[in-house]
Amino acid sequence: MSEQELRDLLRGLPLGGLRYFSQIGSTNDEALAWAAAGASDFSLVAADEQSAGRGRAKRKWFTPPGAALAFSLVLRPNASESEFIGRFSGLAALALVNALQKYGVSAQIKWPNDVLIQRKKVAGILVESAWQGAKIESVIVGMGVNATPEAIPPASGLTFPATCLAAAGLNLPSRFDLLKNVLKELISLRAALASDAFLRQWQASLAFGGETVQLLSEDAPALTGQIEGLEPDGSLRMRLFPSGAVQTVHFGEIHLRPL
Repeated sequence: MSEQELRDLLRGLPLGGLRYFSQIGSTNDEALAWAAAGASDFSLVAADEQSAGRGRAKRKWFTPPGAALAFSLVLRPNASESEFIGRFSGLAALALVNALQKYGVSAQIKWPNDVLIQRKKVAGILVESAWQGAKIESVIVGMGVNATPEAIPPASGLTFPATCLAAAGLNLPSRFDLLKNVLKELISLRAALASDAFLRQWQASLAFGGETVQLLSEDAPALTGQIEGLEPDGSLRMRLFPSGAVQTVHFGEIHLRPL
């Protein structure tokens, strides 16, 4: 895939700009630098391979050549979106879930930022924000999707069971066809980002509904209970065991696991 071929594939989408790399350190790093230099809303950075891809807490994200979909978007939130920055992770996850559904693949969202197929992680999302004082300047939405088995890291590098699209029976003619459909879904969902309907759709796509789960944090005791839903800012609402108390869990270094 060349940059021109990708431009041709994505023609008709309202991209603010496009940069494609056969190999790069991190698409999110490139998007952050581009945003700081004035990139327009909905500018896209995509790559075939990342040598320094990363997830939350600077964990390495494995992106070998030809095996995964790796891209980052520069978004410039408008006034209403600026009130719901915590929803951008859900926006990206839902866009992927909806796009996969069009291929006949059922997926769910493991809060806060993973997408699962058959209870195994197929994609991760990294959202980073740039502020000027109290004003949000840009939101970078990065996504990595395992397309083939080669994209799955060695077991020693996994914190949660992983899978790929091929293992789910989805053999795409091109990873970038999926990218086009994810972008289409993201545009549609973004128009409703501030609405209750968006929150309900995100909530309906959450994994482990009705199951006992555990939330692990590096700086707080583990929490055990059931997922109750989402708060307006995208935080997780959880009913704790054995007390029955309801607690809101905010974004951070959180690991959610079914028991």
